[in-house]
Amino acid sequence: MMTQNKFIASVLISAFLLTLVSCGGGTKSAAETKPEEVLPEDIVELRADQIKLANIETGAIELQSLSGTLKVSGTVAAAPQNMATVSMPLGGFVKSTTLMPGNLVRKGQTLAILENQEFVDIQQNYLEARNKFEFAEAEFKRHTELYKNDVYSQQNLQQVTSDYKNLKAQVKALEQKLALININPANLHEDDISSSVALVSPISGFVKAVNVNIGKFVSPSDVLFEIVNSDKLFLELTLFEKDADKVSTGQKIRFFINNETEQHEAVIYQTGKSINADKTYKVYASIPVICKNVLPGMYVNAIIESSSNKVTALPSDAIVSFDDKDYIFVFDKDKEEGGQPFTEYRIIEVHKGVSDGGYTEITLPAGFDISTAKVVIKGAYNLLSAKKNAGEMAC
Repeated sequence: MMTQNKFIASVLISAFLLTLVSCGGGTKSAAETKPEEVLPEDIVELRADQIKLANIETGAIELQSLSGTLKVSGTVAAAPQNMATVSMPLGGFVKSTTLMPGNLVRKGQTLAILENQEFVDIQQNYLEARNKFEFAEAEFKRHTELYKNDVYSQQNLQQVTSDYKNLKAQVKALEQKLALININPANLHEDDISSSVALVSPISGFVKAVNVNIGKFVSPSDVLFEIVNSDKLFLELTLFEKDADKVSTGQKIRFFINNETEQHEAVIYQTGKSINADKTYKVYASIPVICKNVLPGMYVNAIIESSSNKVTALPSDAIVSFDDKDYIFVFDKDKEEGGQPFTEYRIIEVHKGVSDGGYTEITLPAGFDISTAKVVIKGAYNLLSAKKNAGEMAC
């Protein structure tokens, strides 16, 4: 009802303004007729009584800290170091596993037991090489001392040294193979040789996928388990190219998932360094607080709070729109005609930016002096009505 009343009041004011500026005294004689003043297209003039009726007030352009918002979409993702694809480097048969998708696992926890004859061969070869190395190491030390005392020849020492280094390299290589199948060489003895080894989790997190069953043979390239740690997630947001300059590191983000009303927070830690082929731009934001219902792969709607830099701004009511363009009215000059005071206002095209708290950012024409300008901050739409009907206002 209040909106309707405001509309009616505005119409009445505009109509009254037109009446006041129209010809008011019947038909004039040729002697009384004066040349009609032709105003520039960007000027509208009003008498003092019209200004009072239209409730026109002027003010200065201000520098305001405005915080606008930008609505974007994206997905929840986990950092590469928080995702693990688990395979068995040497393959084997799955002997046992108890995991299901969604299970929580700890780093180092057994995911499955695998069997392979090759496991036995590696352990055997390692123990044999280690025993030979221990003997070769003792021989190397002994022959080195004998050579120093001129008891042993250099040729014999070189042969012993070669055997020692070859066995050392063999032992180191077999230690690395044992590490691949999660066997600690320091704990391996002749009585501990087994055809079964444990496949363990490299990280803590939730099991995303289980691709094994008992008795299945898996090759080194097969993905057996996928594990995701959801403690440290981030957002991958997609912006349009035109909005790339509106975001920066450190800006806060509010986001929502699954059309929920619960609000979550994130902070931009990195912005994209290039524009994609589809003219979009990527922004990445960390989620500082663990959210129980936020999981990797979820779709999110986010609101980015724009930077709050000082910008030129006016009360939003001071900016009027016409034919998809935005304008403001600025006091131009006072004058007198026929013994009556008039005031001229100049209409100036501007470009709107973000709005916040009743103020709107504006971009002014080059060379505009904001320090001396008096802008119409109230009654601007009444001036626009007078401007649009300027042809009917002439006497």
